[in-house]
Amino acid sequence: MTRARMPRPHEVAAARRDTRLLRAMHERQQDEAWRTRGLCQSVDPETFFPAPNEPADAAIALCHTCDVQGACLAWALEVGDCYGVWGGTTPRERRAMLVAWRGEHGPPALTDAAGPLVRGRRLTPVPLGR
Repeated sequence: MTRARMPRPHEVAAARRDTRLLRAMHERQQDEAWRTRGLCQSVDPETFFPAPNEPADAAIALCHTCDVQGACLAWALEVGDCYGVWGGTTPRERRAMLVAWRGEHGPPALTDAAGPLVRGRRLTPVPLGR
């Protein structure tokens, strides 16, 4: 098994502007019962965990029609889940979003002049690779 690479700066910059990430940040911790209302409840779980060479198109299409997509993605980013499809994103997309989620700068909507804020608290950069 190969090790996943760190996202490149342009991928992280694109992730910061991704509407799915912005929605996840907005819906973060607003809905504790999101799992019970997910459309994924009616589908075989294997759909959301395709083999590495298989497309995840069916899972992503289902996620795009789901009302709890933002809360689902927020959960995956919060716990750092790097497998399967969560909130309509692939593991590769989430790696870049995770850097933005936990990152040094945060998304523009949650940053003030002194740096990133999440839930009113200032984020401190976390060194990567240690």
